[in-house]
Amino acid sequence: MQLNYKEITTLGALKKAGYQSKSIKDELRDNLRERIKTGGENFTGVWGYEDSVIPELERAILSRHNINLLGLRGQAKTRLARLMVNLLDDYIPIVEGSEINDDPMSPMSRYAKELIAEKGDDTPIDWLPKTERFYEKLATPDVTVADLIGDVDPIKAANLKLSYADDRVIHFGMIPRANRCIFVINELPDLQARIQVSLFNILEEGDIQIRGFKLRLPLDIQFVFTANPEDYTNRGSIVTPLKDRIGSQILTHYPDDIETARKITEQEANLDERQSDAVYVPDLAKDLLEQISFEARNSEYVDAKSGVSARTSITAFENLLSTAERRALLTGADKTAVRLSDFLGVIPAITGKIELVYEGEQEGADVVAEILIDEAVKSLFSEYFPKINKLQRKDEETPYDELLHWFFQGEGFELLDDFTDEEYKRALDGIPALNALIKTYQPDYPEEDVYFLKELLLWGLVSHKKLNKQRFAEGYQFKDLYSSFLKDI
Repeated sequence: MQLNYKEITTLGALKKAGYQSKSIKDELRDNLRERIKTGGENFTGVWGYEDSVIPELERAILSRHNINLLGLRGQAKTRLARLMVNLLDDYIPIVEGSEINDDPMSPMSRYAKELIAEKGDDTPIDWLPKTERFYEKLATPDVTVADLIGDVDPIKAANLKLSYADDRVIHFGMIPRANRCIFVINELPDLQARIQVSLFNILEEGDIQIRGFKLRLPLDIQFVFTANPEDYTNRGSIVTPLKDRIGSQILTHYPDDIETARKITEQEANLDERQSDAVYVPDLAKDLLEQISFEARNSEYVDAKSGVSARTSITAFENLLSTAERRALLTGADKTAVRLSDFLGVIPAITGKIELVYEGEQEGADVVAEILIDEAVKSLFSEYFPKINKLQRKDEETPYDELLHWFFQGEGFELLDDFTDEEYKRALDGIPALNALIKTYQPDYPEEDVYFLKELLLWGLVSHKKLNKQRFAEGYQFKDLYSSFLKDI
């Protein structure tokens, strides 16, 4: 029911308008029903969950369930919970001055009941917007029952000259104050078991107990919990009786394909408008960036149980553009394009986001990051150029023989970090065999992206151990694998 909240300021006016109370779970359910009927989108900006997580979440809301979103880090669990706010009514009435958002038609607190008993239909009411009906708490080992449920406030007792036996000395915690709201507890397993126990009756009966006060407060809360499966073994667990009271447990997941991952990265990356205007990013560079995360999730060096957050690609994308932007500033260029050699700049974003197993720790985080980039190049290489077999006969000809011979005959090839765009293009154009391969296998490739593709071809030959690539202070050097050794002989 749509009410003109600006004109309704008293309980009597609210009754006259025909307002009927509704629990938050019914409110979410009814609004979701209307959205589904009209074909509205309920969880905008969450990609890759259209056929998996979102239908399950909608079923849980229709079932009026408290919800546990279970998944590895960086899987949009908290974002989903925050987007549920869009399914709430724009405004709900509350008793003015109530600490726990008392419904004027069904007051719970002593304050609201006494005020209504005193003023009747003249009781003032206020309107709470849906944007203020979301509470969030990160579960940490130091969270107490007082934080969540409440405690006796000695200062209030002294100021009001009340005995500790009077329930008016209670200071309500976050959960009672979130009455008629969505309350999210992130990383639930990190909450101490005794604190989890305090949630039992709230979820089931609405009873809360504070320092011996057993208050019958039928709290009206939509609980959403988030948890990481790894936490069940590393830091804690969800106690079984609490788990039993959570209606739906929904498993989240990482993007299934690069296209979806790109949408997430481009949406979430925090870019300066000047940066976006000055730096052109080839589509292939965007694909390569996402492929790094896919490689990390399957790498023998990375702890799969910990997961590789979507934030890895997001921060790596920001670093990638900043690397190109910095080069443009140093060379005095107004515009530039991302190069594959710029991917050196994404290594700090990768090392800060992945958890390594023992073998990875032995290699070192920087080395693992470089391996992941090389593996990503290797995976994309075969989509654009003929496949390179691991085992080949000595006399077997390959499409790459002429290019490899060029490197064998020459002194090598250098791509410096501070090359201007013209110098960079001139250097790559100066390899005839490289140009011939591009013309043969990618003749219609967009001109503005072709130089990135040329670099990918060189890096791909390195990842397949056909060429040697070395990093030095000013840039990268590409050489034949054996030429230096043979020349020394």
